[in-house]
Amino acid sequence: MDAHEVNRARAMLALFVADVFASVPRKDQRAKGDCYLRGLMLDGRRKSIQPMAERLPDGNEQNLQQFVNQSTWDPVPVQRRIAQRMVPQIGPDAWAVDDVSFPKDGRMSVAVAHQYCGALGKQANCQVAVSVHAVSDTASCPLQWRLFVPREWADDAVRRRKTGIPQEVGHREKWRLALDILDELAGWGLVVPVVVADAGYGQNADFRDGLTGRDIGYVVAIRSDVSVHPHDAEPTAPAWSGNGRRPQPRYRDKPSSVAALAAGQGRQAFTEVRWREGSRGPLRSRFLALRVRPAGVRSRRLAQAAAMAEHGHWDGVLPDVTLLAEWPEDAEAPTDYWLSNLPADTPVAELVRLAKIRWRIEHDYRELKHGLGLDHFEGRSWAGWHHHVTLVTAAHAFLTEQRLAPKADLAGSPSTRSSTLSRTC
Repeated sequence: MDAHEVNRARAMLALFVADVFASVPRKDQRAKGDCYLRGLMLDGRRKSIQPMAERLPDGNEQNLQQFVNQSTWDPVPVQRRIAQRMVPQIGPDAWAVDDVSFPKDGRMSVAVAHQYCGALGKQANCQVAVSVHAVSDTASCPLQWRLFVPREWADDAVRRRKTGIPQEVGHREKWRLALDILDELAGWGLVVPVVVADAGYGQNADFRDGLTGRDIGYVVAIRSDVSVHPHDAEPTAPAWSGNGRRPQPRYRDKPSSVAALAAGQGRQAFTEVRWREGSRGPLRSRFLALRVRPAGVRSRRLAQAAAMAEHGHWDGVLPDVTLLAEWPEDAEAPTDYWLSNLPADTPVAELVRLAKIRWRIEHDYRELKHGLGLDHFEGRSWAGWHHHVTLVTAAHAFLTEQRLAPKADLAGSPSTRSSTLSRTC
């Protein structure tokens, strides 16, 4: 690229940094932020501090180490500004809840533990972070993160002190962390359109209840063994003899699994839906939407608690939601299932589009990890991890802005974009 193009890219990045890092009080810290972002966007296999500093003409390893690992700048206002800036540009159709893992050696990196590691597909030593992303069919961006603190870290005073975990931070389930993020984003003035999530979250009745209690619509994946009653099932109570407590209304027929209920409708009940254009043509499959009432002990207890809090009694009726099932043409039985609390008249095509829109965050993770070094951080501290993740999010947001710019002369793939920036930074 010529000098004008180089200066134009640097000028755009400088304006971005001035806005996003406006809460960082010192000018030299903001300059280090600019430098770190360029290091993340430059070509190179490793995006840890030492190799980045070596590639940057103004890179200083000691300065960058101090900025990320020891500096006291608060990442939350930076995260807030990124989210407030990016949501209007993306115009999200949904917010996707997910988590990502970072394989680690040793036991002294903050919140590391032997747990399921999605990056490796097995139990391994790793960190896990919960994230919420704004997604549309054309763009996406992470809005906020929470580092999952395993139970073994809750009372480990030595490791907590060495890694700087704040005193008020303890073990908290991932689904609760996701709801915490949604609450924080709401506090920033952002309005969630619809939440989508995989079965790791959708399977959890408490998570779904938490969304409903916040008046948040959802389309979440579930496993095939989730039990439900048909929508028209009604609870009944035996006649009261006049002695003892009155019998409570209950569903007298056993619930069925969503797999059995969907398959029982027959293949002919499923209709073809096309939800988007893929790289090899339109993506389509066959779907069915049914109104159902999720069963199970936890669902029943949550429904009873909500009814008692609102009305002072419970009539035994379980809330109804929509079950979306997919039965591909070449499959012998339905393969995938989702639950949604969106209005009952929501078109099947819209439910399918939202159920499938999580594909977009796979682009996020490919760019965040392979292009921007999300999992290359080699520090061990709580502050360092959150600084690094915030800076990676900022770099991703800047690249997304450039792709969305009407006059941007850029290829669409993250790898091509990173290569282009390597010639401008």
